[in-house]
Amino acid sequence: MTLLIDAAPLVALADPDEPRREEILETLGGEPGALVIPAPTTAEIDYLLGQRFGRAARRAFLTDLAAGRFTVAGLDPDDYTMIVGLEARCEGLDLGLADCALVVLADRYRTDRILTFDERHFRTVAQLSGEPFTVLPADG
Repeated sequence: MTLLIDAAPLVALADPDEPRREEILETLGGEPGALVIPAPTTAEIDYLLGQRFGRAARRAFLTDLAAGRFTVAGLDPDDYTMIVGLEARCEGLDLGLADCALVVLADRYRTDRILTFDERHFRTVAQLSGEPFTVLPADG
């Protein structure tokens, strides 16, 4: 089954003192399916790694992308239409493009599994089918 990945857990991996580091590594290492990052999230990860940990961390992430460790999922115009509707329905949450992309791509990949620290959003927002998300590593 596919695992969708939000920015914070991958950024956290660059911090050797991150308390959830082992949980994240276990989740990623034990995943039998594809590891998918929305294209907008890759830019967010690149920026945050550079700001917090410098060029070497950014380069390591780019190397992982080039090696095919993750699948980067782009969005098409229909996806953006769904994102606009989702953002409007969830106006009070201020989801933003990256979180909305995770919801839309969950539908495309037929998965309910998201690796994220953002329990506030992903415990509140349901899949497009109306079902709740499995939030990892918390639900692991």
